[in-house]
Amino acid sequence: MAPVSDETAGPIGAVPAPPGAFIQDRLAGWVSDLTTLHELTERLAGTSSLDDALHEFLEAGAALVGARRGLVAFEPSDRRGPVNTIGLGLAHAELGEIETVPRSATSYGRVLDGLPDPDSPLTAPDLLGDSGLDPRRREVAARLGYAASYALPLATVTTGGLGAAVWLYDEPAEPLERQRHLVGLYAGYASEHLARLLELERARADVATVAEELLPTRLPRIPGVQLAVRHEATPQGGGDWYDALALPEGALGLAVGSVGGSGPSALAATGRLRAGLRAYAVMEGEDPVAVLSDLELLLRLTEPARSATALFAYCEPARRTILFAGAGHTPPLITGERRTSYVETTLSAPLGMLSCWEAPSVDITPAPGETVLLYTDGLLRRAGDSMDRAYARLHSAAASVPRALRGDAASVAGHVVRAMLPDGAGRADGAEDAVVLAARFD
Repeated sequence: MAPVSDETAGPIGAVPAPPGAFIQDRLAGWVSDLTTLHELTERLAGTSSLDDALHEFLEAGAALVGARRGLVAFEPSDRRGPVNTIGLGLAHAELGEIETVPRSATSYGRVLDGLPDPDSPLTAPDLLGDSGLDPRRREVAARLGYAASYALPLATVTTGGLGAAVWLYDEPAEPLERQRHLVGLYAGYASEHLARLLELERARADVATVAEELLPTRLPRIPGVQLAVRHEATPQGGGDWYDALALPEGALGLAVGSVGGSGPSALAATGRLRAGLRAYAVMEGEDPVAVLSDLELLLRLTEPARSATALFAYCEPARRTILFAGAGHTPPLITGERRTSYVETTLSAPLGMLSCWEAPSVDITPAPGETVLLYTDGLLRRAGDSMDRAYARLHSAAASVPRALRGDAASVAGHVVRAMLPDGAGRADGAEDAVVLAARFD
């Protein structure tokens, strides 16, 4: 990182002759400062998340003002969140201690609250020696070993206030005029960048909320079967979905599917398919082929240019029987203490790709204690292997479930996901959604 020039230039008229050397020095200082500013803004532009951008801004600001420690409090003034406080050279406990100082007594707190600052300037060059400051602020500064601070607001014209940053000095000090000018320019650019990332993060959160609302809020409780699901979603809103619904006479309908594409349009298609499948399952769930035939027609009428896959299972837990039908979807996997094997469903094209879709159904009878796994191809693709190797890994993951976990459907699903996605489970940066729906039969 290029150093920030701390040379303080006097008025041109006060400089002794020859003036040419002085002008050259000043030009060299400006070039150095502009180079530094360019490097820092380039690094900031390379960040793609709010947390990364805030860390980068805090570190770069510390270099510009000559401080070692600091914190940035991100609190958008529209109160829609997210709210976050990030420290530089400060442990979590030290951040908590700083936050015990009344906000109105700190310069960054007054910025966050939109209070006027004549009585509490952004620069506090001698915290321990200024008797006019709040005693609690001086006490915390003495305990944590900093003696001066310099704060800046983060704001844009369009979004308003975004937060505030404060940098802490170990000794009484304050940034030079040139340093203030540079960090002010940098903070202006950083605010615009943070505003863009904030808009993106909120959009992703909205998509994730919509995606979750399109899925069941809870799984039904049916005697004779225990259900659990693991859903690893992407920020873009993938098209993988699942469903489980109670049907007449103690029956159960299970479904998983995948819609091509991502984002709002894929979510809308997912919602229509899931709603349609629920209706068809209630009307003719005992015939999975008819359910998927109706779903094929729905997709062709509402999304003629989109393809989708689906697997529907009609279960009678009291008899431990399952009738499957699939449309281009991955085969179910049944696992227990004595066997782990794929259910050989008849191959068929995805929904929306045949002029007349129909494939025969397949029935199985799980043994007591066996678990049937329905999953989406996102689980296989996120594993990072070829499809053949991914199927082998999934089989191995299901077969390796410890005996102590086999009595709980959630534990079985969790073990499989962790084995398939050791670095991706629970993360939101995978390329695709991944769903595992587990049904353990008593």
